[in-house]
Amino acid sequence: MIGGRCWGADIIVESARRCVSGLMLVTGLLCLVGPVPACADAPRPPAASPPYEASIQTAPPPVSTATIDAAFMQLRRALIRQVPRAIVSLPPRRMKDLLARTRAALKADRLAVVGPTLLVVVDRNPAAQLLVIILARPDRNWQMVGGGRVSTGQAGRHGYFITPTGVFQHTDAILDYRAEGTFNENHIRGLGRKGMRVWDFGWVTAVKGWRSDGETGEIRLLLHATDPDLLERRLGHPASEGCVRISAAMNTFLDKYGVLDADYEAAAADDPSYEAVLRPDRTPTAFAGRMLVIIDSSMPMS
Repeated sequence: MIGGRCWGADIIVESARRCVSGLMLVTGLLCLVGPVPACADAPRPPAASPPYEASIQTAPPPVSTATIDAAFMQLRRALIRQVPRAIVSLPPRRMKDLLARTRAALKADRLAVVGPTLLVVVDRNPAAQLLVIILARPDRNWQMVGGGRVSTGQAGRHGYFITPTGVFQHTDAILDYRAEGTFNENHIRGLGRKGMRVWDFGWVTAVKGWRSDGETGEIRLLLHATDPDLLERRLGHPASEGCVRISAAMNTFLDKYGVLDADYEAAAADDPSYEAVLRPDRTPTAFAGRMLVIIDSSMPMS
């Protein structure tokens, strides 16, 4: 796969590659709106970039517990302030189950957290439809920054795939883009307002939701906003063609603080095309990650 699971090498999750005193690093001056496919959830042609080849990283320099705790609280307060109807806590049993499933997904892909790093976890369970940002730490309990409602793949409609589970890497092997804000034939802005970020995880295998035999196909897995007037109100229910839909506010939050942009910030230092995708007013967290973990709490744990 181009932007999905790892390619055979043991990958160590390396974060805090620029550990600073506090949460934010301000970089970047340029942002452009890139092209967008005609259909929101439809696959695009394969990326021309070569496959991402990860290497084993050494542990990042140590950061004091007080610094990490302060950074966590600063990011949590920002989410509560900027994302309406944010989910700031889960019942203990549910939180325990979500973390256990997240750890199991990482372990299945032989991934280890060696420093404080942010994970974006999506529960595709039709009764949950939830996104949670987790601060994962090797030496302490993992903490929930906050979250919000999503829409994942809908079963029973022709052409709609079930959003796959697993760990999907957001790497600089694929260039993200931004929504143009145009309307489709149904007068819907499938990727949201103009300028909304679209995170591209490449081609992945997904079950065809309109079939009962488990047949699979290939979809382009995206994380993106949706029509703010007609579809955002439906978040919390399966509705997409296989991608993960989020609110405009959550889209802006992930984008502004670079939650999934560890690789992008590094690439932007040398490549203007990556700098162009990033917000000019971003204040990226020092603990940016690159992992989208999709689980299903309605399924038995393996």
